[in-house]
Amino acid sequence: MALYESDITQFLKTLKKEQPSLEAEQREGRALLWDKAPIDLDERARADASRVAQKPYVYSLD
Repeated sequence: MALYESDITQFLKTLKKEQPSLEAEQREGRALLWDKAPIDLDERARADASRVAQKPYVYSLD
């Protein structure tokens, strides 16, 4: 007995057969945009402490 496969499932299987590197490229893209290194809390605290306060209205001619 054959199980039903939708058109989209068939398309994705065909696409993955034609382009075997597709999933690896997707993982690389995700890593580039979304996967970030953990935040170093000491470095973050130093950055926050060294921040210079900004004037309330930046475009003032004073």
